[in-house]
Amino acid sequence: MDPRIREHAEIIVDHSTDIEAGDNVIVYLPGNAEDLGVALHELIGQKGANPVFLTYSERADRAFLRNSEAFETPDHELALYENADATIIARSGPNPSEKADVDPETTAAYTRAHDPVKKARLDTTWCVTQHPNPGDAQLAGMSTEAYEAFVYDAVSLDWEAQRKFQSTLVDVLDDASEVRIRAGEETDVTMSIEGNTAANDYGEANLPGGEVFTAPVRNSVEGEVYFDLPLYRQGREVQDARVTFEAGKVVEFSAGRNEDVLAGVFDTDEHARYLGELGIGMNDAIDRFTYNMLFDEKMGETVHMAVGSAYPQCVGEGNAVNNSAEHVDMILDMSEDSVIEVDGEVVQKNGEFRFE
Repeated sequence: MDPRIREHAEIIVDHSTDIEAGDNVIVYLPGNAEDLGVALHELIGQKGANPVFLTYSERADRAFLRNSEAFETPDHELALYENADATIIARSGPNPSEKADVDPETTAAYTRAHDPVKKARLDTTWCVTQHPNPGDAQLAGMSTEAYEAFVYDAVSLDWEAQRKFQSTLVDVLDDASEVRIRAGEETDVTMSIEGNTAANDYGEANLPGGEVFTAPVRNSVEGEVYFDLPLYRQGREVQDARVTFEAGKVVEFSAGRNEDVLAGVFDTDEHARYLGELGIGMNDAIDRFTYNMLFDEKMGETVHMAVGSAYPQCVGEGNAVNNSAEHVDMILDMSEDSVIEVDGEVVQKNGEFRFE
């Protein structure tokens, strides 16, 4: 077994999920990640915890979605997560475009039906990570060997050092009322974060970590955003997404490619047109765009905004939690001609923080 896989498993068990004796653990991996599954089960066994091993297949998901006319919440799957203490999920697959021919409306209906399952999973201690594979390497424009090194280098950071670096921005946002983001000539958006809390992501729920994120006050978002980095969703690339917010809600949008995918997201439910997250990438070890949101949203010199559900831990008392079956991140490059202002003061300019 590649020793990097064992190290990956150790970080997941000891740092990201902190599994303890007696914990019921769901390990949810693709078939090509068996070595990671073996390493995880060894460590879970040593901890005295109880694993359930599930595998998934994008081909099987596609077959189900293309042959179903209606969806109901699967009570048996819901019960599994309701009785779990921790969930470990690794993404990987031979063909990132496997579900490109699934209708966006079908995906939206499936997402709505599975919303209770998603919420039950998020109530566990969870970690989503990546197992390297040739399909994702090809999507990133990298050799398999180079992509493996990229993934393992990204998940094996000194996470305590990363936490300390990001904590300064957490302190800035926790005391703030308003954030304004400007980039180029097409992005100028403001939002209130008053009363809400910033979270420091240093490789726990997401592995790799490397961002600071918070929740906007739901009805406060005003302005226009040009997401100049692509969104890869349902096996399809959404390019040049432009979104206009009024009173927190998406009132206009367009995309240069696959606009129907974006429309499917916004039409999922009544709150899918509101921002649930503002995230600021701070992981300089992730130095290239790879069409994988788990990595791309953490890149230094980027900002991402997610329409749909907010993380409840970021929403302060008295502010509404945006509840949606969706949570879809979109990214903009902040390396040039850009600024992040917090309560009128510049916190980042052209990708560089004032405290660096």
